Amino acid sequence: MVRVRFAPSPTGYLHVGGARTALFNWLYARRHGGIFVLRIEDTDAERSSWDMVAGIVDGLRWLGLDWDEGPDVGGPHAPYFQSQRLDTYRAMAEQLVASGRAYYCYCTPDTLQRKRDAAEAAGGGWTYDRTCLALTTERIAELEASRTPRAIRFKVPSGTTSFDDLVHGHIAFDNANIEDFVVLRSDRQPTYHLSVVVDDMDMAITDVVRGDDHISNTPKQALLYGAFGAAPPRFAHVPLILGPDKKRLSKRHGATSVMEYQRLGYLSEAMVNFLALLGWSPGTDQELFTRDELIAAFALEGISGGNAVFNPEKLDWFNQQHIMRLSAEELRRRIEPTLREAGLWSDAMANADRPRILRIIELLKPRAKTLRQFVDDARPFLAERVDYDPAAVAKHLGGDMPDLLLAYRDALRALEPFEPAALEAALRQLASNRGIKAAALIHATRVAVTGRTVSPGLFEVIELIGRDRSVARLSGAVKIAAS
Repeated sequence: MVRVRFAPSPTGYLHVGGARTALFNWLYARRHGGIFVLRIEDTDAERSSWDMVAGIVDGLRWLGLDWDEGPDVGGPHAPYFQSQRLDTYRAMAEQLVASGRAYYCYCTPDTLQRKRDAAEAAGGGWTYDRTCLALTTERIAELEASRTPRAIRFKVPSGTTSFDDLVHGHIAFDNANIEDFVVLRSDRQPTYHLSVVVDDMDMAITDVVRGDDHISNTPKQALLYGAFGAAPPRFAHVPLILGPDKKRLSKRHGATSVMEYQRLGYLSEAMVNFLALLGWSPGTDQELFTRDELIAAFALEGISGGNAVFNPEKLDWFNQQHIMRLSAEELRRRIEPTLREAGLWSDAMANADRPRILRIIELLKPRAKTLRQFVDDARPFLAERVDYDPAAVAKHLGGDMPDLLLAYRDALRALEPFEPAALEAALRQLASNRGIKAAALIHATRVAVTGRTVSPGLFEVIELIGRDRSVARLSGAVKIAAS
């Protein structure tokens, strides 16, 4: 059975890059009927807390990436927090020493730094010189008796370490370029290489799907698997996500937290669709996918070896497309919390005006790129008072326009039926009678009833704002123009 894992550090939030990695793992597991494991890499127990993990968990849940084993759900390989597995790592490090694959290193950090500085001053690089591997049995006994702090270093064999990457193909490293690396620090804390290999062995992980920045870590981990007598998992290193300037995605490019995109009004369906196509292709021209369609199409062979570019405008397009796929009722459910927050929603209004609200949503759907834009665009329909744009008032409500607005107001009071065709006919007849262009009166009326220069079709807007409110706003706009 395929078993994959997403193993974030508890940074407090789910980064876009981490979300894409989690998504690829989740899709692979679901595609093959496998297991998706969530594991928290928090070896620093003092800095680990549920608060730091909660942001990651919230992000995964928002994206709909449920896990089969891990925090909250448990599983046969618990615990799923590295801070709760420290004794296991220490025992495995000692096992490496006992088997001759690792040794104790008593070098102090100051000693190592002096050697490194001396080598750099001489114009060369420095790797650990195996000082402690050459210690005599007697000297080791003395250091142990005096309780000298010691780390454990893995003894890298000569030769070549290679692996077949499912994205990049065959990759080989000359072991001469890999120093004897620390697996357990002198403070008894495991390093990343030891903990990740031990966890992946214990949790029977079959495939490791992670970012390209881990390729350089893989030979050390492959050596550890061999030293433990375990077959390594299959590796697939996915391309990094870059900003539009082709530099690694960071906060300077905008939001990097997945939950920030939720706050900005993006749909989880759109975010999943967008992230899936950052570095992966289905092999067809199809761009819009549901989660089930992504599961059916996903294959590691479709992952590109080149870096992916995060294009905010493309995300906006995906969001708009997925908004269009939702029913008005589903959109109402999703925007209701934000409408309440903005003071534009009440249960009484919702019950009395449900058909009108759904029609407003349908009218706004083609223009909305985010759910937050829905809320802003819906304000003229739902708010009691209009906030007028001063520049729009100055541009469109000058001259004789107030008199024309009052004339249109009077026409609306008795107009039947109160629907777009009749509303438009009344306005055009008024403009013709007064010898002005209908467009000028349309612009002025839009500003009068919405406070804005841009909206959906004016006559659909007037109908949904309603007769009484439209009449009142036309009167109010004339007073504002005169002030």
